[in-house]
Amino acid sequence: MTDAAELRRLTQELLAAHPPATTDRLDFLKARFDAGLAWVHYPEGLGGLGVPRTLQAVVDAELEAAGAPDNDPRRIGIGLGMAAPTILGYGTEEQKRRYLRPLWAGEEVWCQLFSEPGAGSDLAALGTRAVREGDEWVVNGQKVWTSSAHVARWAILIARTDPDVPKHRGITYFICDMTDPGVEVRPLRQITGEAEFNEVFLTDVRIPDSRRLGDVGDGWRVAQTTLNNERVAIGGMRLPREGGMIGPVAGTWRERPELRTHDLHQRLLRLWVEAEVARLTGERLRQQLVAGQPGPEGAGMKLAFARLNQEISGLEVELLGEEGLLYEDWTMRRPELVDFTGRDAGYRYLRSKGNSIEGGTSEVLLNIVAERVLGLPSEPRTDKDVAWKDLAR
Repeated sequence: MTDAAELRRLTQELLAAHPPATTDRLDFLKARFDAGLAWVHYPEGLGGLGVPRTLQAVVDAELEAAGAPDNDPRRIGIGLGMAAPTILGYGTEEQKRRYLRPLWAGEEVWCQLFSEPGAGSDLAALGTRAVREGDEWVVNGQKVWTSSAHVARWAILIARTDPDVPKHRGITYFICDMTDPGVEVRPLRQITGEAEFNEVFLTDVRIPDSRRLGDVGDGWRVAQTTLNNERVAIGGMRLPREGGMIGPVAGTWRERPELRTHDLHQRLLRLWVEAEVARLTGERLRQQLVAGQPGPEGAGMKLAFARLNQEISGLEVELLGEEGLLYEDWTMRRPELVDFTGRDAGYRYLRSKGNSIEGGTSEVLLNIVAERVLGLPSEPRTDKDVAWKDLAR
C-alpha cells in the first residue's frame, strides 16, 4: 500500500534519475508522469498510482523543495481542470493513453468549444450540428467565448447530433483537432484591450468517430463532468492565505497608509474575512473530492469567486484614488493565460467583470445551488419535452 513515506521515496528516485538542474524541462515532466507522480489519484499508467488525491501534496512539496519544474498549470488549466477528468471518466483506454500524458506535460494545449452566440446561459439549446457520414462526423457551427483557442491543439466539443429529440438528449461529445481544415479562430477583443477569448467557426470539420467521448446522444451527461470540474477549477483553486485578488489590496493597505479611510478599512476587513472563508471552504471541497467526482457544490465556490473578485477589485481602485484610473497598456495582444496578480489594479478591475460570466453565469449557478444543493423546487420549464427543432429561436 502506497503511503506518504513511499511517495517520498518514489519522488526521490525520480529526482535522482532525472536531476532538475540538468534535465530538460519537458523530459522531466514526462518522467514524472510515467512514475505516477503527476496526479497520484489517477490510475497506474495514466500519470497516477491510484492513491488518495490528498497525498498529492506530499509529492508536490518534495518536488518544490528540489527546484523541480511544474507544468505551468495556469497555461493549461482547461486541459487539466476540464478535459482530463472527462477523458478519464468517459474515454476509451486508447483515448486516455493518447491524450492524458501530453495534456499534463503541457505539450498540447486544450480549449473548450461549448458556448455559442445563441446558447450561452442555456447551453443545452446549442445549434452546432454534427452529422454522421460513415466513420466520421461532419460538424458545422459557431462557438464563442473560447479561451486559448488561438494556441490550442485540441478542443472538447459538444454538438447537436439529433434535432428530433428534446435539447438535452440530442447532444454528443467530441474531441476536435484545432488544426483540422474548416476550423477558423477569430480573436474577440475584450474590455481589457486584449483578445484572450475567441470565436471559433466550424465549417465541414470532419471528426473521426474514434474521437467521440461517451455514447451518441449522451453528450449532456458527459458535459456535466466537464462543467462541474470547471467550476471547481475556477472557484476552488488552492491558494495560500491572502492569495488571489485580496493579496494586492492588503499589500497596498499596509504599504500606503496615506490612502486609508475608516470606510475603506471596514470594507477591506469584511472582504478579507470573506476571502479567507472562501479559501478554507475550497480546501474542504477539495478534500471531499477524495470520495469521487465534484458535484453541484462547486457552483457555490464559483459564485463566491466571481463576487469577491469584483468587489475586491472595485475596492482596490477606490483605495488607489486617481492612480486606480490608470491603465498600463491598451495594446491589442492575444495572451496565453490570465494573470490577475501580476498586472495592475485597472486590469484586475476590468478583467474581473468576466468572472460572473465565464464558467457559467452567476444567474445559472444560483439556480444550480438552489435546485441541486438546497433542494428547492426547480423553475417551471416549458421546453423540456419539446424537440430541439421545434424550439422558438
